[in-house]
Amino acid sequence: MIKYITLFVLLFSAYHLFSQKTVRYDLFVKDTMVAFAGKQRPAFAVNGQIPMPTLTFTEGDTALIYVHNELKENTSMHWHGLILPNQYDGVPYLTTAPIEPKTTHIYKFPLVQNGTYWYHSHTKLQEQSGMYGAFIIHKKEEPAMLEYAVVLSDWTNEKPYEVHRSLHNATDWYAIKKGSTQNYGQALLEGHFSTKLGNEWKRMLPMDVSDVYYERFLVNGKPENEATQFKAGDKVRLRIINGGSSSYFWLQYAGGKITVVANDGIEVQPVKVDRMIIAVAETYDIIVEIPENRAYELKITPEDRTKSASLFLGKGEKTSLPEMPKLRYFEGMKMMNDMMKMNGKMDDMGMKMSLQKMDMNTVMYPEIVGFAPNKHAKMEKMEGMNHEIPATKTLVTLNYGMLLATSKTTLPTAPIKEMRFELTGNMNRYVWSLDNKTVSETDKILIKKGENVRIILYNGSMMRHPMHLHGHFFRLLNGQGDYAPLKNVLDIMPMETDTIEFAATESGDWFFHCHILYHMMSGMGRIFSYENSPANPEIPNPKKYLRKLYQDDRRLHPMLHASIESNGIDGEVMLANTRYFLESEWRLGWDSKMGYESESHIGKYFGRNQFLRAYIGWDFRYRKNGYYNPNDGQNIFGISNTKNDRQVACFGIQYLLPFHILSDFRVDNIGRFRIQLSREDIAITNRLRLGGMINSDLEYMVGARYILTKYFSLSTHYDSDMRYGAGITFNY
Repeated sequence: MIKYITLFVLLFSAYHLFSQKTVRYDLFVKDTMVAFAGKQRPAFAVNGQIPMPTLTFTEGDTALIYVHNELKENTSMHWHGLILPNQYDGVPYLTTAPIEPKTTHIYKFPLVQNGTYWYHSHTKLQEQSGMYGAFIIHKKEEPAMLEYAVVLSDWTNEKPYEVHRSLHNATDWYAIKKGSTQNYGQALLEGHFSTKLGNEWKRMLPMDVSDVYYERFLVNGKPENEATQFKAGDKVRLRIINGGSSSYFWLQYAGGKITVVANDGIEVQPVKVDRMIIAVAETYDIIVEIPENRAYELKITPEDRTKSASLFLGKGEKTSLPEMPKLRYFEGMKMMNDMMKMNGKMDDMGMKMSLQKMDMNTVMYPEIVGFAPNKHAKMEKMEGMNHEIPATKTLVTLNYGMLLATSKTTLPTAPIKEMRFELTGNMNRYVWSLDNKTVSETDKILIKKGENVRIILYNGSMMRHPMHLHGHFFRLLNGQGDYAPLKNVLDIMPMETDTIEFAATESGDWFFHCHILYHMMSGMGRIFSYENSPANPEIPNPKKYLRKLYQDDRRLHPMLHASIESNGIDGEVMLANTRYFLESEWRLGWDSKMGYESESHIGKYFGRNQFLRAYIGWDFRYRKNGYYNPNDGQNIFGISNTKNDRQVACFGIQYLLPFHILSDFRVDNIGRFRIQLSREDIAITNRLRLGGMINSDLEYMVGARYILTKYFSLSTHYDSDMRYGAGITFNY
């Protein structure tokens, strides 16, 4: 009997050994140039392709992937959604060593799952420049079906570093390009002046649903693509991957309903919808049918609805969908005004939102019944709201509550480690965090192998965030009980609370972060670390490597504002990161009466919304026989005024008041106080900005500028010390 058992084991082992195969791919990462509308920008390509080549495997294969870095800088490769040994996860300095220039890194790991996944660089902002591609794993015995991999992405003609720097410097250039500045002129024309005032009273920035303006949106690397191999009657499984750096996409199909059959690589029970939104980094498998011998459009529209991209399925005359109507931002602003407290925190007014079921942006959608000036449209009153919202059409839109696993997903019985995080953010300074702490400001979160980890997430920011957990699938508790769906990306909308849980079965360190690239690089994430994990051969010096990882959200961002006008030159230069800043401003007149001023500060921001900051610095100024002012000689406190001749050190605090008025209270080393109020960039039209300043030294300024390009404006101002001036302003 023992001989037969031994023989069976040997035969089974031999079968298992020879039935598995190693599939090798060589990926050559290169510099390239990409041109759209005549504009070229450096990009990255793999084997000459953007997006990268689709890698195809069968479950049970061993992936053997050689990544040849032919760049002049480090790179990396993360295998998004794959369950694999920690050392191959591909986060540089955390799980995998960075791939140095002109070197090759070998990844070898077994494929223990099937489904639609993708891969991308996890180094700096390289993903925005084309380093992403599809990773498809078929079942061993998969029924024959037509399929097509679809990689969606966004493209900017700017260098990604400039995008990131600009976001941190609070430019509204991207809103100008989108026509979404929500300026005072537009508010008056649309009857929303009181809404605009309420928005500014609560120190809120204009509404937006996307951070960046993109010149193009792409389907497999093109704004419009075709799959002409399909014919009437075909049912096609589309493997949709959102490889965008910061864009959510609406999906609609001109040939009829969309049937959703998988999410994040895991099958779900089929559900039919009219449209769906796919978050950054999510994947969905959908089935569509080709009704006739025509080409039917799968329309891909970014959430901000600035443009669209298309995939036509089938051959023949094209059947297209209309463009989605522009968002009604003031309606969204009106709702957010109701929900924003004066301290900058959100209040869901007891509505307990979750799972995308109550889309708080719905009021911005013109396709909802009653948004045109239609007095007879059906309206609904929402509990806790001060106004009604339009009733929705019978348009079925996918939400997470509809997803149902095909088999039970309950976790094994084990101790539960529960954690709560609030997703926090500061749009003005572009700081993104969990519980108001960035990755570099926290320690690793220790978990134990064998326990179950439950995470309760509340989104207290005004943006939605796709939170991704590396190396694990989690259950999304969506009311489906034992059949809660498994995911690795959770899209959590403003004011939502969602709960996820997973079995801690791995070892090593795993990243948990927002997958909007610019949010992640600003610090929105955490590191989960298994206790007592063996040393990672890829990370020879963990402490040193961790410091390098932390550099991402500690990075200093430069800013420069300089005006050259007929009465002199003035400007400001600043270096700032998440919490600290170093700034210097100057005014230099063309003659001795105008004189010169220079004031410099170093300081720190405080609080979640960073309304408060403190500084120390110095102030030098001199004017010879300055322009006559009847109040020269004293300030409003009756103290001698030194605004024409001053050399002092100073300490002060600044606090952002309602209407975005910056108040400044300071005292210098000889005991003189100064109070100052200022406001910049009051948006009158899409491109016209006003500003002003007044202080207790009886200095004042009013000015205006008309924005020509991202970097240049026509400007004019009147200054109590330097009089009238007009010229040009450079902003960087």
